[in-house]
Amino acid sequence: MPAYRPSTPPPPPPASARELITAHGGRVTRTRVAVIDVLLGSQHPLSHDEIAAALDGEHIAHDRVTLYRALEWLVEQGIAQRIASGERAWRFEIRRGGEHRHAHFHCERCGQILCLEDVPTPASAPLPPGFAVERAELVLHGACAACGRHAQKGEQ
Repeated sequence: MPAYRPSTPPPPPPASARELITAHGGRVTRTRVAVIDVLLGSQHPLSHDEIAAALDGEHIAHDRVTLYRALEWLVEQGIAQRIASGERAWRFEIRRGGEHRHAHFHCERCGQILCLEDVPTPASAPLPPGFAVERAELVLHGACAACGRHAQKGEQ
C-alpha cells in the first residue's frame, strides 16, 4: 500500500538521536538511540510491537520493559509523540520541528495510521481567558484506500 505523501514539503529532520538525547539531559543508551532511529525512518506512527519488530530486524537486543521505558522517556521529553489508536495501543512518532501540528487518519480495518500534514488541528480554537493549549490531537477514523476498495468489492 503506498504511503501518504503530503503536498507540503516535510520539515527538516531532527538532529541525530545522540544529539537529541543529550540536548534533553538524558543518558544516551543503545535502546533510546535505536528507537529514535526506527521512528525517524518510519513514514507513519508505529506501535510498540512494530518498533520491537524493527529492532529485532536490526538485531538490536532489547526487552519489552526497557522499550516501554525508552518510549515513555522520549514522550516526556517531547522528542516523540504518543497517538491513540483504535486497537487499545499507543503509536509513536518523532516530533518534527518542535510542535506536533498535524492530524492523523486511523484505518479501522487494517489499523494503519497515517500523518495528515495538510489537515489543520484544533490547537487554534478560541479558549476562555487564562487557558492555554499544550497539545492538540485530531484523529480521523475510517477506511484507507486499500480497505475501502475491498469493502466495495464485498471482501472482508
